[in-house]
Amino acid sequence: MDLKTRIDVATGRKPADLVLKGGQIVNVISCEIHPGDVAIVGDRIVGIGDYDGKEIVDVSGKFVCPGFIDGHVHIESSMLSVPEYSKLVASHGTVAVVTDPHEIANVMGAEGIRFMLSSSKYCPIHVYFMMSSCVPASPFESAGAELSALDIEPLLGDRWVLGLAEMMNYPGVVAGDKDCLDKISLIANQTIDGHAPGLTGKDLCGYISAGIGSDHECTTLAEAQEKLRLGLSIMIREGSQARNLDALLPLVKPETLGRFMFVTDDKDVDDLLDQGHIDHIIRRAIASGLDPIHAIRLATLNPALYFGLRDLGAISPGKLASIAILSDLEECRVTEVYHGGQRVARDGKILDRAQGPAKEHRMRSSINVHWLELPQFPIKVDREGPHEVNVIEVLEDRIDTGHSTDTLVPVDGELRPDPGRDLCKLMVVERHRATGNMGKGFVRGFGLRAGAIASSVGHDSHNIVLAGTNDLDMFTAAVHLVKIQGGFCVVQDGKVLADVPLTIGGLMSGAGADELSAQLKELHGAAESLGGKLRRPFMALSFLTLSVIGDLKLTDQGLVKVDDFELIDLVRSRI
Repeated sequence: MDLKTRIDVATGRKPADLVLKGGQIVNVISCEIHPGDVAIVGDRIVGIGDYDGKEIVDVSGKFVCPGFIDGHVHIESSMLSVPEYSKLVASHGTVAVVTDPHEIANVMGAEGIRFMLSSSKYCPIHVYFMMSSCVPASPFESAGAELSALDIEPLLGDRWVLGLAEMMNYPGVVAGDKDCLDKISLIANQTIDGHAPGLTGKDLCGYISAGIGSDHECTTLAEAQEKLRLGLSIMIREGSQARNLDALLPLVKPETLGRFMFVTDDKDVDDLLDQGHIDHIIRRAIASGLDPIHAIRLATLNPALYFGLRDLGAISPGKLASIAILSDLEECRVTEVYHGGQRVARDGKILDRAQGPAKEHRMRSSINVHWLELPQFPIKVDREGPHEVNVIEVLEDRIDTGHSTDTLVPVDGELRPDPGRDLCKLMVVERHRATGNMGKGFVRGFGLRAGAIASSVGHDSHNIVLAGTNDLDMFTAAVHLVKIQGGFCVVQDGKVLADVPLTIGGLMSGAGADELSAQLKELHGAAESLGGKLRRPFMALSFLTLSVIGDLKLTDQGLVKVDDFELIDLVRSRI
């Protein structure tokens, strides 16, 4: 639609293509609610006031607000393909996400990023990208690819790429690491996201001075307050495993309102189906006492301003007609969603016309494991008597871990798990280059009394990670994941009880949300039958390899003491 037509409609000389009539506008610019029709021409809002149009939609008694924006998400963590993810979140009022394809980049490098860019076309939401800055995340992980500044540079010209994703290697930035600084230097007048859990004082100043603009890793009010004072925008994260809303919300006040936004970071398909997306965070924030208009602003205007998305974030002339219609403001109950002037969802269901042309996106298999044999699995020691070992402690609904020690007595020259003390064996098997690397350790917190669970999702390098009570079941689980080209499985007595194939990079399913959710429910039921006590055992398992957060983690190279950023031995001492 040409500019002259837009102006003619806005000034009342011509009728609009579509008018949303009689609603209450949630104005996140002036922070008020006021009546007004919304006149739409093509994909744009052209006027607010009293309008007539070729199509009239009566929204009397409802609230017209900007569509929601997720400012930081890893779509791969939903386990859905990009088109399926887009359909699901669009039905909850989301019109745009800013994704870091960090997970697929660790598996497939630039090829994986291009696959995600291609998959995002013809979706009922805008999918924007930040270029992954830390692939691999640390030198103690064996990823499927490495991305240097030279690898990232050709991708920055894509119109859907907004900047550099979370700079996880904050020690490298503070120390002036050349690779980190080369990547930051590439980003001219674009956004650079941060990731600096616990960083404080002069080191934090050094990190921010490099051009970092945000942080989504704040877990305490004091941490967020310091980062806010030093100029960072604070992303309040509420996902499946990391949940910081309750801790950080008291810092959101009228005078600081513009410096916060809501993000999910990692949210799996079950939670998206059960709770919703950004609408869920808005509901929780309002229930905790945040003004509803302010809560919606954190999900609309604020991320739009931070990322320079000038066409999104508000109901005002010139903006894209990407709109969420609410029947209840405080409950953030979304009844209709418009994106680019087209109705894409109604009553929580995506409309057929919003799904775009069918196009299959293919990716080669990402599972390349050295030949596996059962004798590779035992933890062998050459001395008898009690051994003091380092143990990873799983923390419910958190991505960090604790660190403890326990005593094990070898049996036939092997250190074995002890289900009676909730002590499982943990293994990480390299799956990208068939190196044969295997990290071995022990973990407490899963509650397994028998069998084993396995995953090809292992942040951030995504090697195969296994937790179990015996070597046979762990071996069987690993072999099965190779056969199904990645995913999850539960094994007992050498038999597979349940599995979920994730054939897209070993991270995402080709199934729809409902089908995938049904598979996951069966999987979780099987894990529970083995004594599993965690709400999301496979989510917890996937973060036990993330060697940049927590106290103690395990990669294919061995145990990583995260605070000291070094590999340590499994056996501390022989008692």
